[in-house]
Formats: sequence, structure tokens, C-alpha cells
Amino acid sequence: MAVAQSTVPEDPTDRGALRAAGLEIRALMVEAAGAGARLVQFPEGAITYPSKHVVAAGPAGALVPADWSRAAWDVLREEAESITALAGELGLWTVFGSIHPLTQPNRPHNSLYVVSDHGQLVARYDKRFLSHTEVSFLYSPGQQPLVVEVDGIRFGFALCIEANFPEVFAEYERLDVDCVLLSVMVDDAPRAVVAQAYGTLYNYWLGYSVPSQFSATVPSGIVAPGGRWLARCLPDGRSALAIANIDLDSKDEDINMALRYARPWRRLARASLYDEQIPVGDPRSDTSTTF
Repeated sequence: MAVAQSTVPEDPTDRGALRAAGLEIRALMVEAAGAGARLVQFPEGAITYPSKHVVAAGPAGALVPADWSRAAWDVLREEAESITALAGELGLWTVFGSIHPLTQPNRPHNSLYVVSDHGQLVARYDKRFLSHTEVSFLYSPGQQPLVVEVDGIRFGFALCIEANFPEVFAEYERLDVDCVLLSVMVDDAPRAVVAQAYGTLYNYWLGYSVPSQFSATVPSGIVAPGGRWLARCLPDGRSALAIANIDLDSKDEDINMALRYARPWRRLARASLYDEQIPVGDPRSDTSTTF
């Protein structure tokens, strides 16, 4: 698996910037395929993550509902189609963020597109938990988790602020995923720490993809079951890839412990393992606060 950090433009009306983002995405796809990756993950809004100050700015800087008619939807569609076609040529599963239009008067979704190695758009994850600004002025929330299987490995998907909602990641544990792909558009070191913690708590792999312009704070990377960073890009502000194997039969001591022991045991514990160990009889006899 490859996890990218690429330059994410914030003005959806800037046609040149959208074209440049698509070109950079495709260059990284070629690099990922050349390195033997079967799947590559890109940041939230990889083609564009619109700044609220661009699309929802009102008088004197006040926020108003976004005017999405200003977005270069034709360029967004053309770039997404070019990325999809290249995925088929390379035989590379590709996951990238963009805004997804809905019928009027609905606001668009903030989405991750999942493109197969045959060059087909096979799934879309719509961000379910939005920031106050996003849900008030910018986007429509999604409704469902998404699980996609690639080469026998089950992937779940999440976006940015959803890192702050543990129920999203607990749900993917219940859905038996092997890896969660978390794509973000944020300059925030603690968010990467939280993401790493899910690898520890739920013992699955986690891809963390961040824009290159924020990589000096925290670069993109891949977390192993148990919480160890397996690979990370350089924190230098440049586009790059982090690449690591997802091996369900890994012999690495920490990964083996996480997959074979910690994850099954925690599932047993959550499934009322301790019910038979709860003391019986008069509970009043067990509540004394004296020695």
C-alpha cells in the first residue's frame, strides 16, 4: 500500500490549480505502481478542498451558505476521469478525495472516491461527521460506513475530523476491516496521534494521508496493528509516498501479537467474556469501604 502526500488546492474556481493537482496525483500514481503498490491513498479533497473563505465568504468576512455554482465542476470531473483511466492502465486501486455534486438544492458531499485496478469507480465514501462550518455552510453529510475488499484485505474509510469520533473507528472494528484509510486536510499534529492510537486500540493498519503543504507538522504515513509507524513521508512540504506491506500473516512480533492475540482477546472481552466471573449473592456484602 502507498499513502501519498500531495498538494491540495483550496480554491475550486482556480482551473489551473485543479489541473495541477490532477497532474501531481497521476505522477504519484505512476510512482506508486512502479514501487509495486496495489493501492494508493490520497488526502481529503485531493483535487480540491475548498476553503470556506473562498466559497462561503459573505460581507465583512461573515460566513454564508457556499455558492457552489462558482466551482469548476467540469474540470473536477475531467480530472477525476483521468485519474480513473490511469488507475486502469496501471492496475492500481486508487483512493482520492474530492467534492461530489448532488442535485439542487442539496449541498455536495465531501467524499473519497474508490477506483478499482480496472479503472472503474466502484465506491464512494461520503464524510458523515462534519465540522460546524461544514454542516452549516458547505456540505451534506453522508450516511453509511464503507468497506471495500482488495486482494483479500478489507478496507474502511474516514475523513479528517472523523478522527475525533471514536465510534467511527470502533464501527470499522466491528465490520472486521484490516485497514482504515484516514485522509485529512488539516495542519494538526494531535490528529495524527489520535489516528495512531486507533492502530493500538483496534489492532488494524491505518493509512494517514495529509496534504504536502502540511507535512512539516505531520507527514503522511502508515500505522501497523499495535500502533507502530511502518512508513512515513519526509516532513519537507513536498509531494511523496509512504509505502509498506499489509501482510495478514506478518511475522513481525508486534503485528503478530496485535492480530493473533490482542484483537481476538478484546473482542472476547467485549462479548461478555466476564459475565460468569461477576460475583453472585447479596451485592451488599461486596460494597464495604472498610479494610
